[in-house]
Amino acid sequence: MHRTIYLAGAAALATTTLVFERQALAQDRDQPTQLETILVTDGLTPIEQEKSGRAFTVISGAQLEKDQVRYVTDALRQVPGFAVSRSGPNGSFTQVRVRGAEANHLLVMIDGVEAGDTWSSEFDFGGLLVDDIDRIEILRGPQSAFWGSNATAGVVNIITKRGSRDGWRVKARSETGTDGTFLGGVSLSGGAENYDVALSGVVRQNEGYNISDFGTEKDGDRNATLNGRFNIDVTDSLTLDGTLRYVNRKNETDPQDFSTSGFPDYLPGPNYGRIIDAPDWTKSRELTGSVGATLTSLDGALTQKMRFAARTAHRDSYASANDVPGAFDPAYTSDDGDRYTATYQASYSFDTPGLFDARHRITGGYEWEKESFKPSHNGVNYTRRTDAVVGEYRGEFLDQFNINAALRQDFNDRFDDATTYSLSGSWRIPGSETRLHASYGKGVTNPTFYEQFGYNPGYFIGNPDLKPEESKGWDIGIEQGFLDRRLVLDVTYFNQDLTNEIAYDAAYTSSVNLDGVSKRQGVEVSVRFDLQNGFTAGASYTYTDSTEQAAIGGPRIREARRPKHAGSLNAAYSFLDERARIFGEATFNGEMIDNAFVPSLPSRVTLDGFTVVNVGGSFRFTEHLEGYVRIENLFDEDYEEVFGYNTPGRTAYLGLKGSF
Repeated sequence: MHRTIYLAGAAALATTTLVFERQALAQDRDQPTQLETILVTDGLTPIEQEKSGRAFTVISGAQLEKDQVRYVTDALRQVPGFAVSRSGPNGSFTQVRVRGAEANHLLVMIDGVEAGDTWSSEFDFGGLLVDDIDRIEILRGPQSAFWGSNATAGVVNIITKRGSRDGWRVKARSETGTDGTFLGGVSLSGGAENYDVALSGVVRQNEGYNISDFGTEKDGDRNATLNGRFNIDVTDSLTLDGTLRYVNRKNETDPQDFSTSGFPDYLPGPNYGRIIDAPDWTKSRELTGSVGATLTSLDGALTQKMRFAARTAHRDSYASANDVPGAFDPAYTSDDGDRYTATYQASYSFDTPGLFDARHRITGGYEWEKESFKPSHNGVNYTRRTDAVVGEYRGEFLDQFNINAALRQDFNDRFDDATTYSLSGSWRIPGSETRLHASYGKGVTNPTFYEQFGYNPGYFIGNPDLKPEESKGWDIGIEQGFLDRRLVLDVTYFNQDLTNEIAYDAAYTSSVNLDGVSKRQGVEVSVRFDLQNGFTAGASYTYTDSTEQAAIGGPRIREARRPKHAGSLNAAYSFLDERARIFGEATFNGEMIDNAFVPSLPSRVTLDGFTVVNVGGSFRFTEHLEGYVRIENLFDEDYEEVFGYNTPGRTAYLGLKGSF
């Protein structure tokens, strides 16, 4: 089923190392190109970036801070292969799709804990602030052999900041802006020789604007996030670590109007299918945490890791259209979901100098996971469990060839068992700045609790006979450096097919597995340029061809909310001994298809392409105090990411941050 947390231990060890990015956002664009290779979490064990065969991007927390990014999705918009769909202002429900796949085919991890909802198996990016993030590691392509279910198209692995072991530091930030925006954050971090601790808290709220074309009510958002982590060296060979994260959100929304005239005609109302103005809202509380241990022995050749992780979430919603008096008021609904995971893995490393001057690492692991979901409409607590075993081999040959292979078996108690695999490799051509990389794998996505057990009796019936969705994909690419790697270009072709796709069948008001194949293919291009004099620039472009069946037995059609063409440009310049910095970025999203339920319109409509430009700057007054300003949507572009939902116009933000 899900989430091989085996990577969490590796991530905890790697967080002491600065990570520089290989693709569009991947290099800290204000710093000279670094020659040393840096670890990236790829597979069950970490590996230097240049030795990875997979398509990846790493975004550093330092770069997020310099570009004044507030939500992770704003950074993901510049990553090759990613498409973002936000239903309203900052903080609104936000979906992210990778390489034309579904939103629940992207697995999101935060400090080794799966962050997606239990009920939908999907992560709402609308509430993910960046203030406490040390880096974001992104893997594209099927990764289920390592991560389990939902890693069908890729993984976004968020690693938060840890404390340094040379004393204590306090940082604070305050920001204000248009749409009634306020942000305040504070962090405390530090430690001593054998331990480190980091604590942070941030509150961001905005009054927003009216999502709907009707009425005048503003739809705002409130987000409070607390995060903490620690690491303790009990002995020279035993390390303990732990994480805890709490998110409390309220998001105001506007609903779609599906009202009719009633019996006997049931004719659509005048605004049927449109987003209408209403005082709807959703509140959620999420608590996640983990504890782990890492033990090394045999002079570091054998590494064992154990981890226990948990996530519990509660969600309340108010839908004004269902607000009717009575013993049971369907306007107010709530859901509870829990997920518990326990893992163990062991890795053994050895060399064979006389045979291809090779290094080898063999890893085996076991994972146990239990999920539960309790909707308010019937009070039933649904549960399911998965046990999994996984093995990995990693080899390095002649200091130029690198291979990674993995095999995983999931044993599910509620649906079919699943076998997944992964194979990747890279070749650094000697005497050149050329690196080839390729990967192939199989991914699975299990049915959601909604799809399996249903909700709102009479409107959607669960299907306990659903099979997991399966996807096979491969990619191949070339990374080429020029001018001593001041200029780096990466081009990757990807191809991925989805079978057993789960879709809604209106005839049975339930979900079914489709018989056909959804096909996705495309090209990802990224380039970065560093003059090493304070000027840096980057660009990305993605072409995506994603199609699916229109209905059971129907023709193939273009999938919704996946632009064929998307790209980004960015540039920055630091001056005055790096005390001052200015930057600009542009994100282009080509035209998309979306679904419409308005009787006067076709069932599928075209959303126009758009380009959004952001600019900003900062100035460090003293060693401890810095001011900054950012303008988003500089040219006040009018566009839609989701049919019927308004998007922000020009906005501006001004802030101060200090460290002590």
